[in-house]
Amino acid sequence: MNSMGQTGGGVTVRRLLLGSQLRRLRESQGVSREDAGYEIRASESKIGRMELGRVRFKERDVADLLTLYGVSDGAQRAELLGMVRSANAVPWWQEYTDVVPAWFQTYLGFEEAAGAIASYDVQFVPGLLQTEEYARAVIRLGSHSAPSAEIERRVAVRMRRQQLLADEAGPRLRAVLDEAVLRRPCGGPEVMRGQLARLLELADHPRIELQVMPLGFDGLAAESGTFSLLSFREPDLAEVIYLEQFTTALYLDRPREVAEYRATLDRLRTDSLTVEQSRGLLRTMLQEP
Repeated sequence: MNSMGQTGGGVTVRRLLLGSQLRRLRESQGVSREDAGYEIRASESKIGRMELGRVRFKERDVADLLTLYGVSDGAQRAELLGMVRSANAVPWWQEYTDVVPAWFQTYLGFEEAAGAIASYDVQFVPGLLQTEEYARAVIRLGSHSAPSAEIERRVAVRMRRQQLLADEAGPRLRAVLDEAVLRRPCGGPEVMRGQLARLLELADHPRIELQVMPLGFDGLAAESGTFSLLSFREPDLAEVIYLEQFTTALYLDRPREVAEYRATLDRLRTDSLTVEQSRGLLRTMLQEP
């Protein structure tokens, strides 16, 4: 079994694929979400969440939906019902539900399932690229009153996510950082020095492409704010834009919205320092007193 099959990302992919299959079957039969919900004693919105792969599936519900959608072939029913069992496996972050809100659990699944992640960050270094000390400082900034034990569990989640970098099947990362991220003394000078050194090290990673948007650039693309674009290896899965807010997040997958953000990323990469120039800036900053 490959590594993806052993991760929460594998669970997320199977949920997404099963949801996509159910949506296509429903639409091919001209069944409304409302009627599908009625069939399984649920709401129209639950059908929507099932089709987006954002809830656990009940085998009885899927069996009833397959009957409603006219799926009578035994082999096809068995395959789809088998996907229910594998899609309900427990991902690693279930151990941390006390410190990981439901809206971020969705992102963790997308992150592990992604074949490529592209991001633009204007405030902090992306979580996948943070040192433990920097992560601790960032988490403390947003959780002044949280007890130390909670802070450490949040740090542990961030460090656990970074196993993707060592996984040969992990995603390709393309990150654009506003230079202000590198200049902001999060955690103090020594913490920032360690973080800069880590970024310089990661700049040589075969699956990581790091660029810096220089201070003073006034291009329109810089007005977009922080966002991430997640792409998947499975052709049936649509790309997702992730917009994190203070206590929640937005997930956008409409083609027009995704296209706008993808175009913004292309402009940001064009307007930023090149990969080699960005390495040079990191080296220069590390030499500054």
